[in-house]
Amino acid sequence: MSENKQLTAAEEELELAEQARIRREKLRKLTDEGKNPFVKVKYDVTARSNSIKERFEELEGKEVSIAGRLMSRRIMGKASFSHLQDDDGLIQIYVRRDDVGEDDYASFKKDYDLGDVIGVKGYVFKTQTGEVSVHATHVEMLTKCLLPLPEKQHGLKDTDVRYRQRELDLIVNPEVKKTFYKRSQILTEIRAWLNNNGFLEVDTPVLNTIEIGAAARPFKTRHNALDIDMYLRIETELYLKRLVVGGFERVYEVGRIFRNEGMDAFHNPEFTTIECYAAYLDYFDMMELVENLYASVAQKVCGTTTVSYQGTQVELGGKWTRMTMKEAVRKYSGADYDSWKTDEEARECAEKLGVTPDEGARATKGHVLIALFDAFVEDKLVQPTFIYDYPVENSPLAKRKEDDPAFTQRFEYFICAHEFGNAFSELNDPIDQKQRFVRQVEEKRAQEPKSNAQVDEEYVTALEYGLPPTGGLGFGVDRLVMLLTDSATIRDVLLFPTMKPKK
Repeated sequence: MSENKQLTAAEEELELAEQARIRREKLRKLTDEGKNPFVKVKYDVTARSNSIKERFEELEGKEVSIAGRLMSRRIMGKASFSHLQDDDGLIQIYVRRDDVGEDDYASFKKDYDLGDVIGVKGYVFKTQTGEVSVHATHVEMLTKCLLPLPEKQHGLKDTDVRYRQRELDLIVNPEVKKTFYKRSQILTEIRAWLNNNGFLEVDTPVLNTIEIGAAARPFKTRHNALDIDMYLRIETELYLKRLVVGGFERVYEVGRIFRNEGMDAFHNPEFTTIECYAAYLDYFDMMELVENLYASVAQKVCGTTTVSYQGTQVELGGKWTRMTMKEAVRKYSGADYDSWKTDEEARECAEKLGVTPDEGARATKGHVLIALFDAFVEDKLVQPTFIYDYPVENSPLAKRKEDDPAFTQRFEYFICAHEFGNAFSELNDPIDQKQRFVRQVEEKRAQEPKSNAQVDEEYVTALEYGLPPTGGLGFGVDRLVMLLTDSATIRDVLLFPTMKPKK
């Protein structure tokens, strides 16, 4: 950065500090005059900006009471035009000395600043330019804004500031507010669809007493009263399936999940998933559930099942493409799983294609297939696609295929080259499940010697009482919101994404 730019930045910082000082002086003056702007506890709001505009013919000439943030001012001697921003949007207010009184008008001119929260009583009218406005008869300050808002012409573009100070982002960037309204609507529609299809919403523990053997790394904490380590959950799956054992045939949870892992455009350590389980369904039934759910939510929220994501048109309606993992790998890499006679042959094939499985010399045919999928297939899956029949090596909770026990009744679905969800015909054989858990824990401890991973014996015991044939699905809410709001990064759809503290 050049010296001139550094000087400009320093000057801007000094200017902001000076503006903040002036605002505090105004606060002191108001308080000395008995007008402390922080003592008001209630204001009677009778109308909002958009409803006034939409109902102008009905409200013209009638008195309304509105409240919100002062976003612009144009002082013209004995009268001023300003804009007030409330939860609905912006509306113009016209403040004239002869209507509000000389003292109040003088205070409005001198003591009020952009960003102040104000209350306005007045009657609805339309200006000569045709703008629906409120002609003020009374104005009062409800809260003093002690820090200046970003200048309108520059806006708030710095993403670091936007994510750290989301409240400021919401004030000055209306399109951001729309994203989070839509997020709320998406969750409402998902719940409505699941509820209408016989699913019961439940809550399960966020704190677990053991670290399970799953690949995801948990956050660890300490329970002082019990004097034990506890772990923030990395999934809601095992508790939900215990409820199916208990007789709740269709359950789901909107769950906050925590994984102590990396961060990028599609990953945040704290995120939201929805997991749902239905007794007597299999993974093909869950494919139909996904198709119907996504099409319904897109139609309700976006008004269409065809959505645009980062310049790509995505069709969420109708039947989605379906391929087994073996078919997908053969199509995009040329490697044929069925031609490999041994694990060594599979590793040699991967080496020729320039791929090295994470397991190295221990890699099985299944491990190699997974590595080739990651290397050659995932980035090709733009339109909604189900990839199903996963190797047992990376599917410890899915039921094996009866005709090919090296594979499981599992699928993941991909949109715009990213995984959006994961589903199984759930493994309900407690003996097989215990064996897979043991292998999973052994592998995790081998990779992470300090890991405290354990077999979830309580879940195995639950299975011994009998889990009906069950279909299960888990998907990321944040990624679906990204898709339906055309947001490039997960941080744009999380109100307060995880950020490294500023020094």
